[in-house]
Amino acid sequence: MLSLLGISAKSALIKNNLLSSVASPLISQCKNNSTLSRKYIKRRALFNVKGSEDRKLLASLRTNADSIVFDLEDGVAYNRKKEARVKVFNALEKFDLGKKEKAVRINCVSSGLAEDDLKSVLPSSKLEALVITKVNSDKDIKFVCNMIDDIAPENVRKNIRLIACVESAMSLMNLKEICTSDPRVDALVFASEDYCADTGMIRTRSRKELMYARQAMVAHAHAYNLQAIDLVCQDYKNDDILREECQEGREFGFTGKQAIHPRQIDIIQEMFSPSEKDIEYARRILDGFKNHTSKGIGAFVLDGKMIDQPVVRWAERLMARV
Repeated sequence: MLSLLGISAKSALIKNNLLSSVASPLISQCKNNSTLSRKYIKRRALFNVKGSEDRKLLASLRTNADSIVFDLEDGVAYNRKKEARVKVFNALEKFDLGKKEKAVRINCVSSGLAEDDLKSVLPSSKLEALVITKVNSDKDIKFVCNMIDDIAPENVRKNIRLIACVESAMSLMNLKEICTSDPRVDALVFASEDYCADTGMIRTRSRKELMYARQAMVAHAHAYNLQAIDLVCQDYKNDDILREECQEGREFGFTGKQAIHPRQIDIIQEMFSPSEKDIEYARRILDGFKNHTSKGIGAFVLDGKMIDQPVVRWAERLMARV
């Protein structure tokens, strides 16, 4: 890029180093205010498990998805909601999922069912995350947070991560207030089918109709240091389509993808994992950054390419996912 502007890497480096005495305090400030200070929870695959089915709940023990989401919403018939709440609470308390995240997807606040969902699962000290469906504004997040602070065990209530589902045009318009509604908000999920239903869009194989909404959500997620979880691949038996969607999601900036069938998990987690080549390159960037900043040097050259703060941030984000 520098060469296209008629600027050599060497001349840019000299100019940058002349400013290093001014830049160093700013770099220090950026590091202190780093958006990477919060512990990163891997969510390459967010796997939804029907909360009313014992067989599927037990099968979650054998999956290797980063995040296991016990579903109380669309996957559960209305007349089985009460039964599912009991089953999900028991799964939270009794299942040993190792390093996998234990999450629960609740019914939307406007449905009138969320309160009973929360009363059932929040007493568990093993609950790690809540997936809040159909979040239209910060009021939905605040409702859930108030219930967490009232019901959840005191020692865990501040650590329960919130994953907000973007499912409507109104949700898209209110993304900023949703992202900043509470420090426990940790990720956004794009629900394509609900979004299409809300906006009257025609769902196509190309996904072009969803480009604006998906990229807007990704931009807001990264602006506020949140993860961005991409849409479900409905054609769960077609690995080629799944890989195509995963590749596109990564290129858009998504950090993970929803899974609705166990056979999708390995492909999703492979596609959303940094390659060994990228990991090695990121390590060299961070080592070089540390070495040069200790000498009062700002930008530096690695493999003939200029390395400055944006590239270092890319390396930091990548290594946080390893």
